[in-house]
Amino acid sequence: MAFVLAIILFVGGMYLFGLAITLTSFQGLVFFAGIVAVSLAIAIPVHFLNSRSAR
Repeated sequence: MAFVLAIILFVGGMYLFGLAITLTSFQGLVFFAGIVAVSLAIAIPVHFLNSRSAR
């Protein structure tokens, strides 16, 4: 489940990067949202893999 969520966030973040270039306003906000989405997409599997290996 975490993998599916991470993939969706990653692809959505990449989409937001591309969308930010085409917008006429709020480019920075949309680009920042893409950065946050990609960061979460990387953090979710790292967090779950770390917690599972400690058990």
